[in-house]
Amino acid sequence: MSSNTPSLLENATRTLAEFAAGVQFEDLPPEVVARMKTSMLDSIGCCLFGVTLPWTQHVQAMVEAEGARPVASLFGSGRKTSVAGAVLVNGTAGHAFELDDIHKESIVHAGSIAVPVVLALAEQRGGASGREVLTAMATGYEIGTRVGNAATMSLFFRGFHPQGSSGVFVAAASAARMLALDAGRMQHALGIVGSQAGGLMAAQEGAMVKRFHSGRAAQSGVYSALLAERGFTGISDVLEAGYGGYLSTYSGQPNAVRLTDGLGTEWETAKVGYKPHACVTSIHSSLDAFKHLVEANGLAPDDIERVDVGTSLMTFQHCAWTYKAQGVTAAQMNLFYGVAVMAFDGVAFVAQYAESRLAEPRLLDFIARVHAHVDDEIEAMGAAFRHAARVKIQTRDGRTFSHEILNRRGSPENPMTPEDVEYKFRNVVASCLSATRIDQVVARVDTLERSDDIGELIGLLAAPH
Repeated sequence: MSSNTPSLLENATRTLAEFAAGVQFEDLPPEVVARMKTSMLDSIGCCLFGVTLPWTQHVQAMVEAEGARPVASLFGSGRKTSVAGAVLVNGTAGHAFELDDIHKESIVHAGSIAVPVVLALAEQRGGASGREVLTAMATGYEIGTRVGNAATMSLFFRGFHPQGSSGVFVAAASAARMLALDAGRMQHALGIVGSQAGGLMAAQEGAMVKRFHSGRAAQSGVYSALLAERGFTGISDVLEAGYGGYLSTYSGQPNAVRLTDGLGTEWETAKVGYKPHACVTSIHSSLDAFKHLVEANGLAPDDIERVDVGTSLMTFQHCAWTYKAQGVTAAQMNLFYGVAVMAFDGVAFVAQYAESRLAEPRLLDFIARVHAHVDDEIEAMGAAFRHAARVKIQTRDGRTFSHEILNRRGSPENPMTPEDVEYKFRNVVASCLSATRIDQVVARVDTLERSDDIGELIGLLAAPH
């Protein structure tokens, strides 16, 4: 392809960089501030639980063996490392158990990237206010989700994991805003990090590396911002370049207008949603529709002859592959396993994805009764309904029950309240923090915008479990 190929949307990278460098706390609408505080609490919970898991501990052991200058905390350990090392570990932890927040259109879990980045840089510098941290978070969320929106689901269908690809822009913008880079250096930070995008979706079928995509995105963003601060240059039109640019390379069918559409007036950050279940977002509607039918009709697992689940093509391809007990990641990404644990436990949370459950005979037996297909009517509704589901249950005594959920619980259209997220947080960290420390974290986050120094919050997160 010629280097003279027309760009996808002229000056889009520069426009986003100017916005990111210039946004102030006072520019954030109240609903964005509220959403960022909720996301901060949700993400902290994900990170604190995630650092206890084997895959995060492997990453942490590697980072600690490097012996970097100790300036940023490894959550839950009482130890410190470099900013880049801390965000690699803490970002991996945030995505370690499929609990992190989700922006539906972009398919980006921004919290598990942005929160480790802003807190590590705040700790290194010292004296950072809650308003600074919330502004940097919102900046990263806004830039990264807009990049993901423009990439469209085509990026996913090509086999890229949005967390490791579009997610790098969350990290770079958050880090550059914490460093107070001007528009030119912000543009270079985005131009540098675009070359670091990666993450392959085949990781969903059992590999620990899926969790690492989040930490690596966070680390790449920090490196990119620090390099830009020093005068290192990146691709100035990294998003819109017609050849070798992010959208032209990663997405076969980009919608470049979504990069800047409504910038500064319509906040993508305010559309972030949360997860009630410890599994891939795409199957949440299926699980809730199935649970509704079971509870409404008083069904036990042995009463059920067959379960049929109709989904979008994206959910079908993402989650309806033949289940094999090949690790926690695979179970969390699999529709059939999720329905099976819901049949027996009525929930799909932390305990349901323990290693000891993954090959449980009664679950494997039930999985054989669950079938999935692409529902043409759901698919025709478009990308906004890719998480929708229609579930039908046939009982062994000949009865049939059906239920559909078009907007998953926790989405902007069917939201979880801040109280719901706090309840989730308390349950997620119950094994990590004392009741007193849980209350202290909740209180610090609740008043974050009034804090002149968030050092006390960081101290609570850094303390050994």
